[in-house]
Amino acid sequence: MSSLWTPSGEHPVDRPGSTAPPAADAPPAAGPPPGDEGAEGPELTPEQRAAAEEYARQLDDARRQLLEMPAGVVIGQQALQFYDLAVLHLSQPEPRLDEARLGIDALAAVVETLGSRLGEAETPLRQALNQLQLAFVSASSGGAPGTPPTP
Repeated sequence: MSSLWTPSGEHPVDRPGSTAPPAADAPPAAGPPPGDEGAEGPELTPEQRAAAEEYARQLDDARRQLLEMPAGVVIGQQALQFYDLAVLHLSQPEPRLDEARLGIDALAAVVETLGSRLGEAETPLRQALNQLQLAFVSASSGGAPGTPPTP
């Protein structure tokens, strides 16, 4: 069994096909500590419990989907938020150039640093970055603000 580091601490991770028993000193992966079941609030109603279990299933499904996708694609999808942020600031009646520049620089950092490691996401991200840079130049030179097309 291996562990996953998170800001809240290390958590044991059971890998598929793993036969290693959990370490005796390993903390539980989720839930309250033993003997502390009611410390977080009132008990859940059956409806709340069912909703919580459904939410947990949805989270597990989302995690499985992330594991099935190449990391470059997932990172590319996240990097598009930088694109959207920059477009939002550039498309204002009075473009917010400093804010747009930060979004553009963040996208450039991802694209330039990771490059071909992004796999199939590299080309559309480079195109999006080029569009943003052209729109920024236009907006900063007093050109009519406009929203670049989505990649």
